Amino acid sequence: MSDTHPHALRSILLLLGALFLFVLLDATAKRLAATYPVPMLVWSRYALHFLLMVVLLAPSMRLKLVTTRRPGRQIVRATCLLAVTFFNITALQVMPLAETTAIVFAAPLMVTLMAGPLLGERIGPLRWVAVVTGFVGVLLIARPGGALVAEGVALALGAAVSYAAYQILTRQLSPTEAPVNMLFYTALVGTAATSLALPWLWQGPMPGPLDALLIASLGIYGGCGHFLLIRAFRDAPASMLSPILYVQLLWATLIGWFGFGQLPDGWGLVGILTIGGAGVLIAIDGRRTAQRRHEALATAAEPAPAQTRFAPSKGRNR
Repeated sequence: MSDTHPHALRSILLLLGALFLFVLLDATAKRLAATYPVPMLVWSRYALHFLLMVVLLAPSMRLKLVTTRRPGRQIVRATCLLAVTFFNITALQVMPLAETTAIVFAAPLMVTLMAGPLLGERIGPLRWVAVVTGFVGVLLIARPGGALVAEGVALALGAAVSYAAYQILTRQLSPTEAPVNMLFYTALVGTAATSLALPWLWQGPMPGPLDALLIASLGIYGGCGHFLLIRAFRDAPASMLSPILYVQLLWATLIGWFGFGQLPDGWGLVGILTIGGAGVLIAIDGRRTAQRRHEALATAAEPAPAQTRFAPSKGRNR
């Protein structure tokens, strides 16, 4: 692995750092959403992210930061991520951190279902098993008669659907668009949309100094987390890193327990583990598919062996 991917360990550490920042973002938003309106928190998350990119990257990149071949699809993709943030924070108002994170992590299962008609990818038997298993996990978490609020479950599912659409659009844009440009457009569109709506949606209290710092940290967590994510996937293949994404479920469970005193019940914990296992199974199957494709391309690129002309033998002939 070290010969093929010399920066694999660094990429894994960068990805773990990104996932921890995402959990801190969700935990901080959950704490703040108990006092402040969600639109203000969403605006803060994107405005600070946008400001960081303008200050750190605009002086060197200038117009390259906004140059894109597919502006319409960039805007749609950014809008999907904005919807993820809004649905997720709203769900966290009434849902535990671990269960909300787990339901949102059903997005890769939805991507698998959408990859066939939208990306032309073939879904093998192993992925079908993983998809069915993952949705069983969602049902275990959101089972009727459980302790979760139905509205919160619906909002978390809305975040998962939006996140799946975001991932599909990301894969469609990746061949032609630079990762930094895609990151900038998410910040730009999120800031513009929430800034226009904020005067009509924000009717909450003004934050004090400590809460103002926490609100500002949302943009720092989001911007830095996505930057680390991009750096991680730049130097190592997705097939290697994708299973590690589910470490976020573990951290969400631990922070939800220690930070909010919320621990999933038995069936909820089984559901979280089931979703995580299904996601890892999809990632492993994707890695195997990528390896087979790479081997097939390598075989096709090999020069055909030269034909050897054999002289007729002067010995025994039959």
